[in-house]
Amino acid sequence: MDIIETLKNITVAVAPIVIAITFHEAAHGYIANKLGDPTAKNLGRLTLNPIAHIDPFNTVIMPLVLFVLSNGSFIFGSAKPVPVNFGNLRNPKRDTALVAAAGPVSNIIIAFISILILKILPHLSDSSGLTAMIVLPVGKMLMYSVYFNIFLAAFNLLPIPPLDGGRIVISFLPYRQAYKYSRLEPYGFFIVIALWAFGLAAYIIGPIQYLIKLIITFFLIPFGGA
Repeated sequence: MDIIETLKNITVAVAPIVIAITFHEAAHGYIANKLGDPTAKNLGRLTLNPIAHIDPFNTVIMPLVLFVLSNGSFIFGSAKPVPVNFGNLRNPKRDTALVAAAGPVSNIIIAFISILILKILPHLSDSSGLTAMIVLPVGKMLMYSVYFNIFLAAFNLLPIPPLDGGRIVISFLPYRQAYKYSRLEPYGFFIVIALWAFGLAAYIIGPIQYLIKLIITFFLIPFGGA
């Protein structure tokens, strides 16, 4: 991949990444606020303004490096986590799961909407070529959106705290087991790195991605399927 093509692909990929992580974090804050914790709202994080959620390394540098090193085949990034005081939630055990699930659910919804728009795009082309010049990059952007949102949702659903999946697991465990499981949180990202290093992460994320795709496919049935 030459430098011009790389820059073109980066330009197309930036918007889907920013939208995905912005909605993911804002969804956490929005649901937390609805369930009794206004922490994110009070700190100005209950917003769809990407600037409020951007982390210089995780949102900008890391995705660009991964994109370039993988020749555009792999990209991942994250935003600054939205602060949530789980003690403020009206029903902490139940509501923690709802707040945690909000992020991945937002990404699944975005992937679903992206697929719907992709189904419409072919009908917008015309013989002049002007529409095609717009449809092609928009279509590529939407494909990145589908891929990245499904991956981001699946990654965050890994059952390892402090990832969303870990918090969901803790919410369903009895208090004693939940406390013991929550003690993994300081080591969570080291566990994730180890899983990647030994090539095991794909065996966990893959099935989650497959399940998400099945869910999206089910909801696409009224629109003519995937």
